[in-house]
Amino acid sequence: MQWNNWTFSYDFILLGIFDHSPLHTFFFSLTLGIFFMAILGNSIMVLLIYLDVQLHTPMYILLSQLSLMDLMLICTTVPQMAFNFLSGNKSISTANCGCQIFFYVSLLGAECFLLALMAYDRYAAICHPLRYPILMSPKICSLMAASSWILGSLDGIIEVAAALSFSYCGAREIPHFFCEVPALLTLSCSDTSIYEMMIFFCCVIMLIFPVSIIIASYTRVILAVIRMSSAESRHKAFATCSSHLVVVGMYYGAAMFIYMRPSSGRSPNQDKMVSAFYTILTPMLNPLIYSLRNREVARAFLKILWMNKVAV
Repeated sequence: MQWNNWTFSYDFILLGIFDHSPLHTFFFSLTLGIFFMAILGNSIMVLLIYLDVQLHTPMYILLSQLSLMDLMLICTTVPQMAFNFLSGNKSISTANCGCQIFFYVSLLGAECFLLALMAYDRYAAICHPLRYPILMSPKICSLMAASSWILGSLDGIIEVAAALSFSYCGAREIPHFFCEVPALLTLSCSDTSIYEMMIFFCCVIMLIFPVSIIIASYTRVILAVIRMSSAESRHKAFATCSSHLVVVGMYYGAAMFIYMRPSSGRSPNQDKMVSAFYTILTPMLNPLIYSLRNREVARAFLKILWMNKVAV
């Protein structure tokens, strides 16, 4: 596909998700509150895992990468949305639109692979505890984390290059609060059917394949946990795995709803609500889900607070 130079000559208009009615102003304020909670929660998770040596294990290293991805994901959408709402200027340049597409597609793809790797980590820890130091050595763990970022970035490059190669005409009004590919394609003057088919097959790889790994891993994990003789061990294993499964369910369910439906069945309002869930609400919930049900994270947090208190 050839690049259309005139595509870069105009701004897009983000119609947004809020107007300036009192009710929407309240929801906008609530969204900002969720944004700052997500920033704080994920930043704390990353810092705790970095500062506490006892958390330098594969599970927590992968969890720190998830928090970092969530931190970047929410910063990709909310600041632009807040600026457009507060300034009244709903335009976004093609370059900024392309950056949004690249970052959120890359981060979503990276999280898809990372969540599958986290499921494999729990499988190796519970089903093969004696071989765990070999199966999840620091080198292997680092390679797994890096591969998530690389594969996600490749997906982002492909999608942004393809999406911006189409001609866009008309009012250039995107019925969304950020530049999401399915919403952007509704403005194209070109035939996007082949590209939409490509997106579908990418989703099969980026969503179905990791989900298959997660299902296979946790099937083995559940069978192994049931056979454990210690009730305490069973409770600890179930607590850790259930936290991960809650995150997987929220994340993959929303992503499949957005990217694996035919364009004829799409509703802009539904898409905006679901997108807000996995780009705004989920990054805030993830650190809460993992920290509230994890004694090691709570211990590390109290330890850091105590050290700061003593230092003062």
